Amino acid sequence: MPNTNQNTKPTIDQQLTFDDQVIEKIAGITASRVPGIISLNGNMFNELAEKVTSNNDVTKGIKVDTGEKQVAVKMDATIEYGKSAPEIFMAVCNEVAAAIDQMTGLKLVKFELHINDVQTKSELNQQTEDAQVA
Repeated sequence: MPNTNQNTKPTIDQQLTFDDQVIEKIAGITASRVPGIISLNGNMFNELAEKVTSNNDVTKGIKVDTGEKQVAVKMDATIEYGKSAPEIFMAVCNEVAAAIDQMTGLKLVKFELHINDVQTKSELNQQTEDAQVA
């Protein structure tokens, strides 16, 4: 006679998924906190206009490709003049990978950071003042 266990619970098919925008937001918030990153979309005029109008979209300039267990991230950024781009790159990559893993369980398998501008702090301050006046 076959041994059947009446107490076995049925297995539940489980799946946790994330919109790309969620991963973009995690990457954007995390990267913006890294010293040396001034802007994440590389277009300071749009970013300054958003600051003035309180329309802050942390996902601008960030593209992701999300799979079931892994993710690829590509972002554009403006960095602070005088800072080391390779050091900023490594810091952003490490911080973004850790944040995505901690919050989603997904593994970052590809990371691209395109630097499309450098600015001094005084340039940033002047542009912020100009945008607030306009």
